[in-house]
Amino acid sequence: MDVRLRESLERHLPVLACPKCEADLALEDEGLRCTACKAFYGVTSNIPMLFCPNEWEHSRDDVTMTVKSFYEETPFPNYDDFDNVGWLVEKARKGVFAKLLDDQIPFGARILECGCGTGQMSNFLSVANRTVFGSDMSLHSLALGEQFKEKNDLRTVHFIQMNLFRPCFKPGTFDLVICNGVLHHTSDPFLGLQAIAKLVRPKGYVLIGLYHKYGRTITNIRRLIFRMSGDRFAFLDPNLRRGETSVSKKRAWFMDQYNHPHESTHTIREVIAWLDRAGLRFVKSIPKTNGLSFTPSEQLFAPEPPGSRLQQAFAEAAMVLSGSREGGFFIVIAQKP
Repeated sequence: MDVRLRESLERHLPVLACPKCEADLALEDEGLRCTACKAFYGVTSNIPMLFCPNEWEHSRDDVTMTVKSFYEETPFPNYDDFDNVGWLVEKARKGVFAKLLDDQIPFGARILECGCGTGQMSNFLSVANRTVFGSDMSLHSLALGEQFKEKNDLRTVHFIQMNLFRPCFKPGTFDLVICNGVLHHTSDPFLGLQAIAKLVRPKGYVLIGLYHKYGRTITNIRRLIFRMSGDRFAFLDPNLRRGETSVSKKRAWFMDQYNHPHESTHTIREVIAWLDRAGLRFVKSIPKTNGLSFTPSEQLFAPEPPGSRLQQAFAEAAMVLSGSREGGFFIVIAQKP
Protein backbone atom coordinates (compact mmCIF):
# COMPACT_ATOMS: atom_id res chain seq x y z
CA MET A 1 0.00 0.00 0.00
CA ASP A 2 1.27 3.48 -0.89
CA VAL A 3 2.68 5.38 2.11
CA ARG A 4 0.52 8.45 1.47
CA LEU A 5 -2.60 6.32 1.12
CA ARG A 6 -1.81 4.52 4.36
CA GLU A 7 -1.37 7.83 6.17
CA SER A 8 -4.65 9.07 4.70
CA LEU A 9 -6.54 5.94 5.79
CA GLU A 10 -5.08 6.17 9.29
CA ARG A 11 -6.20 9.79 9.54
CA HIS A 12 -9.72 9.14 8.29
CA LEU A 13 -10.30 5.72 9.84
CA PRO A 14 -12.67 7.17 12.52
CA VAL A 15 -15.24 8.15 9.84
CA LEU A 16 -15.08 4.90 7.85
CA ALA A 17 -17.42 1.95 8.44
CA CYS A 18 -17.85 -1.55 7.07
CA PRO A 19 -20.39 -1.39 4.23
CA LYS A 20 -21.65 -4.85 5.17
CA CYS A 21 -22.31 -4.46 8.89
CA GLU A 22 -21.50 -0.77 9.63
CA ALA A 23 -18.86 -1.68 12.25
CA ASP A 24 -15.44 -0.05 12.61
CA LEU A 25 -12.63 -0.84 10.18
CA ALA A 26 -9.04 -1.64 11.06
CA LEU A 27 -6.02 -0.91 8.86
CA GLU A 28 -3.93 -3.87 7.69
CA ASP A 29 -0.89 -4.10 5.40
CA GLU A 30 -2.86 -4.61 2.20
CA GLY A 31 -6.19 -2.97 3.00
CA LEU A 32 -8.96 -2.64 5.57
CA ARG A 33 -10.70 -5.29 7.68
CA CYS A 34 -13.98 -5.07 9.55
CA THR A 35 -13.52 -5.46 13.31
CA ALA A 36 -16.88 -7.26 13.59
CA CYS A 37 -17.71 -9.37 10.51
CA LYS A 38 -14.01 -9.65 9.47
CA ALA A 39 -14.73 -8.74 5.83
CA PHE A 40 -11.57 -7.60 4.04
CA TYR A 41 -11.39 -4.70 1.58
CA GLY A 42 -8.32 -4.45 -0.61
CA VAL A 43 -6.70 -1.58 -2.50
CA THR A 44 -6.01 -1.22 -6.21
CA SER A 45 -4.43 1.74 -8.01
CA ASN A 46 -4.35 3.52 -4.63
CA ILE A 47 -8.15 3.23 -4.36
CA PRO A 48 -9.70 1.42 -1.35
CA MET A 49 -12.27 -1.05 -2.70
CA LEU A 50 -15.18 -0.76 -0.26
CA PHE A 51 -17.86 -1.62 -2.81
CA CYS A 52 -20.42 -4.04 -1.37
CA PRO A 53 -23.21 -5.41 -3.63
CA ASN A 54 -26.85 -5.00 -2.70
CA GLU A 55 -28.51 -7.94 -1.00
CA TRP A 56 -32.05 -7.30 -2.16
CA GLU A 57 -34.67 -9.94 -2.77
CA HIS A 58 -34.36 -11.65 -6.15
CA SER A 59 -37.80 -10.38 -7.12
CA ARG A 60 -36.59 -6.78 -6.82
CA ASP A 61 -35.06 -5.10 -9.84
CA ASP A 62 -31.42 -4.12 -9.29
CA VAL A 63 -29.49 -2.42 -12.10
CA THR A 64 -26.43 -1.64 -9.97
CA MET A 65 -24.05 -4.10 -11.60
CA THR A 66 -25.32 -3.27 -15.12
CA VAL A 67 -24.65 0.44 -14.57
CA LYS A 68 -21.30 -0.34 -12.94
CA SER A 69 -20.22 -2.30 -16.03
CA PHE A 70 -21.33 0.54 -18.30
CA TYR A 71 -19.13 3.10 -16.54
CA GLU A 72 -16.17 0.72 -16.34
CA GLU A 73 -16.27 0.67 -20.14
CA THR A 74 -17.27 4.31 -20.64
CA PRO A 75 -15.98 6.61 -17.87
CA PHE A 76 -17.75 9.96 -17.72
CA PRO A 77 -16.62 12.70 -17.95
CA ASN A 78 -13.04 12.46 -19.17
CA TYR A 79 -10.03 14.71 -18.63
CA ASP A 80 -9.13 15.49 -22.26
CA ASP A 81 -9.29 19.26 -21.77
CA PHE A 82 -7.38 19.39 -18.48
CA ASP A 83 -3.59 19.22 -18.44
CA ASN A 84 -3.25 20.56 -14.90
CA VAL A 85 -5.24 21.80 -11.94
CA GLY A 86 -5.11 25.38 -13.22
CA TRP A 87 -6.99 24.38 -16.36
CA LEU A 88 -9.48 22.39 -14.29
CA VAL A 89 -10.22 25.32 -11.99
CA GLU A 90 -10.48 27.77 -14.88
CA LYS A 91 -12.87 25.50 -16.80
CA ALA A 92 -15.02 24.69 -13.76
CA ARG A 93 -15.36 28.31 -12.65
CA LYS A 94 -16.65 29.29 -16.09
CA GLY A 95 -19.79 27.40 -15.10
CA VAL A 96 -22.02 29.53 -12.85
CA PHE A 97 -23.09 26.66 -10.59
CA ALA A 98 -19.57 25.26 -10.00
CA LYS A 99 -18.26 28.77 -9.30
CA LEU A 100 -21.01 29.42 -6.75
CA LEU A 101 -20.26 26.11 -5.03
CA ASP A 102 -16.57 26.93 -4.83
CA ASP A 103 -17.27 30.43 -3.53
CA GLN A 104 -19.85 29.40 -0.93
CA ILE A 105 -18.66 26.09 0.52
CA PRO A 106 -16.42 27.06 3.47
CA PHE A 107 -12.74 26.22 3.54
CA GLY A 108 -12.19 23.20 5.75
CA ALA A 109 -15.60 21.67 5.01
CA ARG A 110 -15.85 17.88 4.73
CA ILE A 111 -17.60 16.87 1.50
CA LEU A 112 -18.68 13.60 -0.08
CA GLU A 113 -19.31 13.48 -3.81
CA CYS A 114 -21.34 10.31 -4.16
CA GLY A 115 -21.14 8.98 -7.70
CA CYS A 116 -18.19 11.21 -8.57
CA GLY A 117 -17.40 9.48 -11.86
CA THR A 118 -13.90 10.54 -12.86
CA GLY A 119 -13.72 12.93 -9.93
CA GLN A 120 -13.46 16.29 -11.68
CA MET A 121 -15.76 18.05 -9.20
CA SER A 122 -14.06 16.33 -6.24
CA ASN A 123 -10.62 17.41 -7.41
CA PHE A 124 -11.87 20.94 -8.13
CA LEU A 125 -13.51 21.45 -4.72
CA SER A 126 -10.47 20.10 -2.88
CA VAL A 127 -8.21 22.87 -4.20
CA ALA A 128 -9.57 25.34 -1.61
CA ASN A 129 -8.35 23.26 1.36
CA ARG A 130 -11.53 21.25 1.79
CA THR A 131 -11.53 17.55 2.71
CA VAL A 132 -13.30 15.83 -0.18
CA PHE A 133 -14.14 12.16 -0.62
CA GLY A 134 -15.12 11.07 -4.12
CA SER A 135 -16.92 7.73 -4.24
CA ASP A 136 -18.10 5.74 -7.24
CA MET A 137 -18.78 2.16 -8.31
CA SER A 138 -16.43 2.29 -11.30
CA LEU A 139 -12.76 1.65 -10.58
CA HIS A 140 -11.86 2.79 -14.10
CA SER A 141 -13.49 6.18 -13.49
CA LEU A 142 -11.92 6.53 -10.05
CA ALA A 143 -8.49 5.66 -11.44
CA LEU A 144 -8.69 8.64 -13.81
CA GLY A 145 -9.53 10.93 -10.91
CA GLU A 146 -6.71 9.46 -8.82
CA GLN A 147 -4.21 9.93 -11.65
CA PHE A 148 -5.13 13.61 -11.98
CA LYS A 149 -4.92 14.03 -8.19
CA GLU A 150 -1.44 12.50 -8.04
CA LYS A 151 -0.17 14.41 -11.06
CA ASN A 152 -1.24 17.69 -9.47
CA ASP A 153 -0.34 16.78 -5.87
CA LEU A 154 -3.83 17.36 -4.47
CA ARG A 155 -3.55 16.24 -0.85
CA THR A 156 -7.10 16.73 0.51
CA VAL A 157 -9.12 14.68 -1.98
CA HIS A 158 -9.57 10.92 -1.53
CA PHE A 159 -11.20 8.41 -3.88
CA ILE A 160 -13.03 5.31 -2.67
CA GLN A 161 -15.00 2.61 -4.50
CA MET A 162 -18.45 2.46 -2.89
CA ASN A 163 -22.05 1.44 -3.49
CA LEU A 164 -24.23 4.38 -2.41
CA PHE A 165 -26.88 1.95 -1.13
CA ARG A 166 -24.26 0.50 1.25
CA PRO A 167 -22.08 3.45 2.32
CA CYS A 168 -18.66 2.96 3.86
CA PHE A 169 -18.93 6.06 6.07
CA LYS A 170 -20.44 6.56 9.51
CA PRO A 171 -23.66 8.57 9.89
CA GLY A 172 -23.33 12.32 10.36
CA THR A 173 -19.85 12.50 8.82
CA PHE A 174 -20.22 15.23 6.19
CA ASP A 175 -21.05 18.91 5.97
CA LEU A 176 -22.26 18.41 2.41
CA VAL A 177 -23.11 15.38 0.30
CA ILE A 178 -23.27 15.95 -3.47
CA CYS A 179 -25.03 13.34 -5.60
CA ASN A 180 -25.33 14.96 -9.00
CA GLY A 181 -26.60 12.95 -11.97
CA VAL A 182 -26.51 9.64 -10.11
CA LEU A 183 -29.79 8.66 -8.47
CA HIS A 184 -31.67 8.47 -11.78
CA HIS A 185 -29.27 5.68 -12.81
CA THR A 186 -30.28 3.51 -9.83
CA SER A 187 -33.16 1.11 -9.29
CA ASP A 188 -34.55 3.12 -6.36
CA PRO A 189 -33.66 6.85 -6.32
CA PHE A 190 -35.58 7.57 -3.12
CA LEU A 191 -33.86 4.72 -1.27
CA GLY A 192 -30.56 6.13 -2.52
CA LEU A 193 -31.49 9.55 -1.16
CA GLN A 194 -32.30 8.02 2.23
CA ALA A 195 -28.92 6.26 2.28
CA ILE A 196 -26.85 9.36 1.56
CA ALA A 197 -28.99 11.61 3.82
CA LYS A 198 -27.81 9.58 6.82
CA LEU A 199 -24.23 10.61 6.09
CA VAL A 200 -24.90 14.34 6.61
CA ARG A 201 -24.40 15.97 10.00
CA PRO A 202 -27.21 18.03 11.60
CA LYS A 203 -27.41 21.41 9.83
CA GLY A 204 -25.48 19.90 6.93
CA TYR A 205 -26.67 19.84 3.33
CA VAL A 206 -27.56 17.37 0.59
CA LEU A 207 -27.38 18.39 -3.07
CA ILE A 208 -28.92 16.07 -5.65
CA GLY A 209 -29.30 16.41 -9.42
CA LEU A 210 -31.78 14.38 -11.46
CA TYR A 211 -33.20 14.10 -14.96
CA HIS A 212 -36.47 15.94 -15.28
CA LYS A 213 -39.62 14.21 -16.49
CA TYR A 214 -40.44 16.95 -19.01
CA GLY A 215 -36.97 18.39 -19.47
CA ARG A 216 -35.83 15.07 -20.92
CA THR A 217 -38.37 15.28 -23.77
CA ILE A 218 -36.03 16.62 -26.47
CA THR A 219 -33.26 14.20 -25.45
CA ASN A 220 -35.72 11.31 -25.71
CA ILE A 221 -36.74 12.42 -29.22
CA ARG A 222 -33.10 12.63 -30.28
CA ARG A 223 -32.43 9.18 -28.80
CA LEU A 224 -35.25 7.72 -30.87
CA ILE A 225 -33.93 9.38 -34.04
CA PHE A 226 -30.39 8.13 -33.37
CA ARG A 227 -31.59 4.58 -32.81
CA MET A 228 -33.74 4.57 -35.95
CA SER A 229 -30.91 6.03 -38.04
CA GLY A 230 -28.03 3.95 -36.68
CA ASP A 231 -26.66 6.80 -34.52
CA ARG A 232 -26.55 9.25 -37.40
CA PHE A 233 -27.78 12.86 -37.17
CA ALA A 234 -25.51 13.55 -34.17
CA PHE A 235 -25.57 17.23 -35.15
CA LEU A 236 -29.02 17.43 -33.54
CA ASP A 237 -27.28 17.58 -30.15
CA PRO A 238 -25.62 21.02 -29.71
CA ASN A 239 -22.91 19.51 -27.50
CA LEU A 240 -21.86 17.23 -30.35
CA ARG A 241 -21.63 20.16 -32.81
CA ARG A 242 -18.88 21.95 -30.88
CA GLY A 243 -15.72 21.94 -32.95
CA GLU A 244 -13.46 22.52 -29.94
CA THR A 245 -14.69 19.39 -28.15
CA SER A 246 -12.50 16.28 -28.55
CA VAL A 247 -13.77 13.10 -30.18
CA SER A 248 -13.41 11.11 -26.94
CA LYS A 249 -15.32 13.73 -24.97
CA LYS A 250 -18.13 13.72 -27.53
CA ARG A 251 -18.28 9.94 -27.39
CA ALA A 252 -18.49 9.98 -23.58
CA TRP A 253 -21.35 12.50 -23.73
CA PHE A 254 -23.17 10.53 -26.46
CA MET A 255 -22.93 7.25 -24.57
CA ASP A 256 -24.03 8.78 -21.27
CA GLN A 257 -26.98 10.65 -22.77
CA TYR A 258 -28.23 8.28 -25.44
CA ASN A 259 -26.93 4.74 -24.81
CA HIS A 260 -27.15 4.45 -21.04
CA PRO A 261 -28.62 1.10 -19.87
CA HIS A 262 -30.90 2.66 -17.24
CA GLU A 263 -32.35 6.05 -16.37
CA SER A 264 -35.47 7.38 -14.68
CA THR A 265 -37.01 10.85 -14.76
CA HIS A 266 -38.61 12.87 -11.99
CA THR A 267 -40.25 16.18 -11.15
CA ILE A 268 -39.14 18.79 -8.64
CA ARG A 269 -42.43 18.38 -6.77
CA GLU A 270 -41.76 14.65 -6.49
CA VAL A 271 -38.33 15.27 -4.98
CA ILE A 272 -39.70 17.86 -2.54
CA ALA A 273 -42.02 15.13 -1.25
CA TRP A 274 -39.02 12.78 -0.92
CA LEU A 275 -37.26 15.31 1.30
CA ASP A 276 -40.04 15.22 3.89
CA ARG A 277 -39.94 11.43 3.97
CA ALA A 278 -36.13 11.44 4.30
CA GLY A 279 -36.16 13.94 7.19
CA LEU A 280 -34.69 16.79 5.15
CA ARG A 281 -35.76 20.42 4.75
CA PHE A 282 -36.09 21.99 1.29
CA VAL A 283 -33.64 24.86 0.69
CA LYS A 284 -33.60 25.62 -3.03
CA SER A 285 -34.15 24.15 -6.47
CA ILE A 286 -32.56 24.97 -9.81
CA PRO A 287 -34.63 25.99 -11.70
CA LYS A 288 -36.52 27.74 -8.94
CA THR A 289 -40.15 26.82 -8.34
CA ASN A 290 -41.21 30.06 -6.64
CA GLY A 291 -41.37 32.33 -9.69
CA LEU A 292 -37.91 33.84 -9.18
CA SER A 293 -34.92 33.58 -11.51
CA PHE A 294 -31.60 31.94 -10.71
CA THR A 295 -28.84 34.57 -10.81
CA PRO A 296 -25.01 34.52 -10.96
CA SER A 297 -24.99 35.94 -7.42
CA GLU A 298 -27.31 33.27 -6.03
CA GLN A 299 -26.88 32.21 -2.41
CA LEU A 300 -27.11 28.44 -2.86
CA PHE A 301 -27.64 27.57 0.80
CA ALA A 302 -30.05 30.39 1.70
CA PRO A 303 -33.50 28.81 2.27
CA GLU A 304 -36.38 29.80 -0.01
CA PRO A 305 -40.03 28.71 -0.08
CA PRO A 306 -40.76 26.12 -2.79
CA GLY A 307 -43.55 28.28 -4.23
CA SER A 308 -47.24 27.66 -4.84
CA ARG A 309 -48.56 24.68 -6.75
CA LEU A 310 -49.19 26.95 -9.75
CA GLN A 311 -45.63 28.33 -9.65
CA GLN A 312 -44.24 24.83 -9.37
CA ALA A 313 -46.34 23.63 -12.31
CA PHE A 314 -45.13 26.53 -14.46
CA ALA A 315 -41.46 25.85 -13.61
CA GLU A 316 -41.88 22.14 -14.34
CA ALA A 317 -43.52 22.82 -17.73
CA ALA A 318 -40.78 25.28 -18.69
CA MET A 319 -38.24 22.46 -18.42
CA VAL A 320 -39.41 21.16 -21.81
CA LEU A 321 -37.71 24.13 -23.50
CA SER A 322 -34.74 24.64 -21.18
CA GLY A 323 -33.73 20.97 -21.09
CA SER A 324 -32.33 20.77 -24.62
CA ARG A 325 -28.66 21.66 -24.06
CA GLU A 326 -27.96 20.07 -20.64
CA GLY A 327 -30.12 17.00 -21.05
CA GLY A 328 -33.08 18.12 -18.95
CA PHE A 329 -31.40 18.32 -15.57
CA PHE A 330 -32.52 19.89 -12.29
CA ILE A 331 -30.94 20.31 -8.86
CA VAL A 332 -32.45 20.31 -5.38
CA ILE A 333 -30.59 21.42 -2.24
CA ALA A 334 -31.83 20.33 1.19
CA GLN A 335 -30.69 20.64 4.79
CA LYS A 336 -30.78 18.16 7.65
CA PRO A 337 -32.51 19.82 10.66
